[in-house]
Amino acid sequence: MHMLNLGILAHVDAGKTSLTERLLHSAGVIDEIGSVDDGSTRTDTLALERQRGITIKSAVVSFPLDGVTVNLIDTPGHPDFIAEVERVLGVLDGVVLVISAVEGVQAQTRVLMRTLRRLRIPTLLFVNKIDRRGAGHEEVLRGISARLTPAIVPMGTTTGLGTRAARFVPGPGPAAALDVLADHDDTLLSAYVEDTVTDALLHRALVAQTREALVHPVYFGSAATGAGVDALLTGIETLLPPADGDADGPVSATVFKVERGPAGEKAAYARMFSGTLRTRDRIPCGTDGTERRVTGISVFAHGTDTPADAVVAGQIARLTGLGDIRIGDALGAPRKGYEQVFAPPTLETVVVPGPEVNRGALHLALTRLAEQDPLIGLRHDERRQETSVSLYGEVQKEVLQATLADEYGLDVTFRETTPLCVERVVGTGQAAEFIKKDENPFLATVGLRVDPAPAGAGVAFRLEVELGAMPYAFFKAVEDTVRETLDQGLHGWRVTDCVVTMTHSGYWPRQSHAHQGFDKSMSSTGADFRGLTPLVLVEALRRAGTRVHEPMHRFRVEAPADTLGALLPVLAGLAAVPETTRNRQDVCVLEGTVPAARVHALGQRLPGLTRGEGELESAFAHYAPVAHGTVPERPRTDHNPLNRKEYLLNVTRRVGG
Repeated sequence: MHMLNLGILAHVDAGKTSLTERLLHSAGVIDEIGSVDDGSTRTDTLALERQRGITIKSAVVSFPLDGVTVNLIDTPGHPDFIAEVERVLGVLDGVVLVISAVEGVQAQTRVLMRTLRRLRIPTLLFVNKIDRRGAGHEEVLRGISARLTPAIVPMGTTTGLGTRAARFVPGPGPAAALDVLADHDDTLLSAYVEDTVTDALLHRALVAQTREALVHPVYFGSAATGAGVDALLTGIETLLPPADGDADGPVSATVFKVERGPAGEKAAYARMFSGTLRTRDRIPCGTDGTERRVTGISVFAHGTDTPADAVVAGQIARLTGLGDIRIGDALGAPRKGYEQVFAPPTLETVVVPGPEVNRGALHLALTRLAEQDPLIGLRHDERRQETSVSLYGEVQKEVLQATLADEYGLDVTFRETTPLCVERVVGTGQAAEFIKKDENPFLATVGLRVDPAPAGAGVAFRLEVELGAMPYAFFKAVEDTVRETLDQGLHGWRVTDCVVTMTHSGYWPRQSHAHQGFDKSMSSTGADFRGLTPLVLVEALRRAGTRVHEPMHRFRVEAPADTLGALLPVLAGLAAVPETTRNRQDVCVLEGTVPAARVHALGQRLPGLTRGEGELESAFAHYAPVAHGTVPERPRTDHNPLNRKEYLLNVTRRVGG
């Protein structure tokens, strides 16, 4: 039986979890359709998901479809949980993108479709809620063509729109989209010119081009009534590509989700791309290739996961026994590197524990939550006993607070959310310290030069000294410490887009006295280089200079044209810069940039300014120099190499030589 790993994606409230329930019911996996409002759905298993009626974590269920076993993955729709969507994309064979027939194409729909097209993931479009008042057909198709992609193939028509009797009528399908299909198929184009087009030729072209993500079939229906769902199931079975992979090849899999059980045991969800993995097999894991033993395997069938002795290429499995496995880790032969397709979080907040909260328990809980979401970073300040978390938005912060209370019994609040800035090097700076000179208490010589690099280049480390001038371990200690130190620049933010070059090196070789052991007081160690490097690097940064850059979002506001006069002053007050303005009938479209810290405020004010008709779409664009107000400073969590005396008191074992 063929396998198909299918993702359900949508803007929040488009009805994707309801569609998942309907698909499971139509396939005979469940007897009764769950309700999002009642908290009885199969995939929203978290208590918080049931309370809020939104999907927070991706969930896997399975159902048979004639000759195909479908592993269906329900993903969150709210943009604050885009990290969950990102992890799933790399393991999918195809996607159903759900659109509301009432609201039409929305901001998150555009973000998701752009990503699906860039990754060339075969995608079917399902326009849901045709039974709701205000549902549209032709206007929704026009919106899809204008705002998502013109390469669409309507697979039928609708009757009774806006009523419980609304139905989807299949046909004529590909015949109505001959021009779209012929654009990508020379054989079909020739047949069109020669007037020899057949239904079979059209269907083959539709299947081939859908599987290559060149065109996107569009279905209409209702998850609530079941209208159009059978046609969608037929499309899933016939148009999307089955999972490929050689069950006899080398084992290769990717972990896309990690969770912990009631006893704290860790389980990894992995997609098998090649080979066969069996219980008790030892398998290389992660970037370091450490071998770990698989102690348990569950595969998905008939709506749930069931224990199995093995998992083969094409399947998704829940694996136990892999220790400190992380999301994105490869199992066995590594495939293409884990690709980040959405922007990282651009906001940060400090977790404030309640009066009865044990700080150790809070740190453990936050660590476990962060390991399930690699795009949420933790930053612990030992001196202030504070932990910061990076986030996408305010809803995510509320969910984190509720999760800590419900699952761990920890009562916390948060400080005001602030933008997560970066520092970029302005010029070139160089510094060096030599053994037993200039009050250097370390048995090491380190010289470093810092140069700026183009935006997006990251951090590069280079040598201008001979690699054989000292043991490799000392060079490695310097490079590792450079990268660690750059996490906190002159203003406390991560320093990026620069080249650090080692210009001087020196060490004292291993010394020992007669009939005695190794004399640490006369011999350089890795600790000397790790201790000296931050002092040299921050001095080089001082001489080069750094500038703080804040995250900027590109925004798109669509609003009634007569509200533009009220909207522009508010945008200016939020430091938003409109770059293009165009009118489309009685609608005005503004595009520009706005600081990430102001996006939430803009979203809150927009409905009142536009009679509830305004629509905001935003996504991370770039970092820009802070151009207004005071330069934001971030409290340091290291030993503060900016203050030499304080740093040496905290770090060195040889102060004063």
